[in-house]
Amino acid sequence: MTSTCAPFALDEDIDRRAVPALKVHPNVLGPDGGDLFAGGVADMDFKAPTAVLEAMQRRLDHGVFGYETVPDGLMPALRRWLESRHGWRVAERHILRAPNILNALAIAASLFTRDGEGVIVQPPVFFDFFDILRENNRSLIANPLILENGHYRMDFSDLERKASDPRTKMIYLCNPHNPVGRVWREEELRSLGDICARHDVLVVSDEMHGDLVFTGSKYTPFSSLGPDYDANCITCLSPAKSFNIASCCSAFTVISDDDRRNAFQAENSRLTVNKNNAFANVAMEAAYRNGASWLDAVLAYLEGNVDLVRDRLGRVPGVEMIEPEGTFLLWLDFRELGLEPEDLTAFLREKAKWAVTSGIAFGQEGAGFARLNIGCTRAKLDAAVNQLADAIIRS
Repeated sequence: MTSTCAPFALDEDIDRRAVPALKVHPNVLGPDGGDLFAGGVADMDFKAPTAVLEAMQRRLDHGVFGYETVPDGLMPALRRWLESRHGWRVAERHILRAPNILNALAIAASLFTRDGEGVIVQPPVFFDFFDILRENNRSLIANPLILENGHYRMDFSDLERKASDPRTKMIYLCNPHNPVGRVWREEELRSLGDICARHDVLVVSDEMHGDLVFTGSKYTPFSSLGPDYDANCITCLSPAKSFNIASCCSAFTVISDDDRRNAFQAENSRLTVNKNNAFANVAMEAAYRNGASWLDAVLAYLEGNVDLVRDRLGRVPGVEMIEPEGTFLLWLDFRELGLEPEDLTAFLREKAKWAVTSGIAFGQEGAGFARLNIGCTRAKLDAAVNQLADAIIRS
């Protein structure tokens, strides 16, 4: 297995309870959850890159925290990152700021669909997609992924049928996909894009995990496929997951269509979500400028964690790991245990001492599954997998 890559202390056991971290808070773990393995909330236990910490310290040392504009270096740093890391050249005028990706997804649905109109999602998929659509009175149209031989794929025939309904106006694409770990190939994205273009369905792509891709896979930004795909897409980006700075960063939308971008910018202004946070600005710029080596080390460490889970669970009956192509989230199949979703959650919590995300939260297609966060130290993950193995063998 891959070990920690110097000089990054990824094996350091940091007490997340020293701050009000959601991952280990009683609101998530419950009042009696202090002894549980916190593998639910999707952030990592690793310190942010040194470059980010130093940049934030310099900003803190300045001591004045009045209103600020976007620093001159932020957008160029983001653009250089996208081009050098992913081969995606983005015009600066196409980029807008957003408080977070969920905010951008909600605004897109509010602006470009009407009450009762349909938005396609591809379950099992990030549960907040469902909440956004329900709270905005949009019709949720499920285009479930197909699981074959341990591998998920899109159902393009079903997508074509549902996109052809004139009441269907948008699709939320998750690229790479949370929770199943697929990094969609270029040909898959083209097929989806061609269907959506034929039926005038706008692609709104959540690409939060785009930097977190494992050896052998390649993240393809949907908008990078070509001008026609770019024109029919709103891309949502953030360094929150990549650099483990979710509580001190914001997000970006990339919109090349002038009318949509102008509408989005006007809505940002109407909702007054266009203010700037000094620490978010410096954290993001430092991450994009100087965080590459840290991210490479984290990816190598995560691949080692995947190896650990694969090797250990390969000898345990009743559970299978869906092979991930990216993200720090593993999708585990417990269906052989024959437990209802609530019983599976209780088993994992009470017997294995796991607090992970129930698969049913990602749609009915997730029944019998659970999402495991492996963005933690090797030692902590090793102990947790041992607890699971022992619980299954004893059951």
